[in-house]
Amino acid sequence: MQTLALPIFPAGEFLLQKNRFRFASPIPSTFLCASYSRKVTVDGCGEGDRMCVLGMGFSGRYIGGRLMQEREWNVSGTCRSDAKKKELNKMGIDAFLFDSTKDRLENLKSLKEATHLLLSIPPAEAGNPLFHSLEKLRDFLGNGNLRWMGYLSSTSVYGDCGGALVNEDYPANPMNESSKARLVTEKKWLSLGNQLGVSTYVFRLGGIYGPGRSAIDTLLRKKQLTSYQRMRRLKRFTARIHVADVYEAVKASFDVSKSGTYNIVDDNPASRAEVFAFARNLIEEKWAGQVLIDESREATRLDSASKAQVRKGEKRVSNVCMKTQLGVNLTFPDYKSGLLSILNSYGE
Repeated sequence: MQTLALPIFPAGEFLLQKNRFRFASPIPSTFLCASYSRKVTVDGCGEGDRMCVLGMGFSGRYIGGRLMQEREWNVSGTCRSDAKKKELNKMGIDAFLFDSTKDRLENLKSLKEATHLLLSIPPAEAGNPLFHSLEKLRDFLGNGNLRWMGYLSSTSVYGDCGGALVNEDYPANPMNESSKARLVTEKKWLSLGNQLGVSTYVFRLGGIYGPGRSAIDTLLRKKQLTSYQRMRRLKRFTARIHVADVYEAVKASFDVSKSGTYNIVDDNPASRAEVFAFARNLIEEKWAGQVLIDESREATRLDSASKAQVRKGEKRVSNVCMKTQLGVNLTFPDYKSGLLSILNSYGE
């Protein structure tokens, strides 16, 4: 049997080479920006569009890389560790250490220079710390440079909908503190954009997946599932979106002048069990004997109370507005096309 050595990274891409996996960037190789060259003025500042991403996580990093590669934008962003900062700098992203719970906005020079601002920092239970001084933030951003604001939120703000199909007009009823904080942040973000006279967008994302962060990667890592992962398997519907299509939605909004809130999900709110069964079959067809985790048996360990709890929050999420108003054509309209692309990116 082929032996695969899988290093564990938070959001990496695994490439099979000579019977082993090699870690690569979570952004496909065509979007690596370590040698990216940008226009520079005499004082060292870049020209043109400038995206600042507050919270360079999985999605923020991908979006920034694509903007640099496709549009030659200047991209900056924040992170919370020296290791992450070095990683982002190698990609060509101007990265800054920033903790939204204690650091001062004045330290973020790139924020004041930004023409586009994307917020991707997970909210604290009391709401996003950036908004504790809304007036100060408004004054800091109101210098005339900013033209666009976006916030990566979550479909979790809808709460338990009994499996109903929900669109952006459906009343939000978040069930936990994190989701409640996201809804508060949405409202403040839209209010701030309105005060600044800037086109402002809220993107309610389904579960985000992509290279290094998918059912395929979970199964190949051969780690036992967490209790939370086992619980999620029992959901009938799970909204999800490939990170490449998150980028497509963000990019499309640049050409839409009307501010608004949009669900960013694919066409198939399939269950986690269905997705993992498909991922298992893909792996077995390509690398027989590599999947050791039996997810279906893992789920049986849950007690009846846990199974009842996990059913809460059920909903199917409509993406009609994303398609008709933003004009997004999904690259990966369902989990099958997305997972197949991820598997193929890992080579033979």
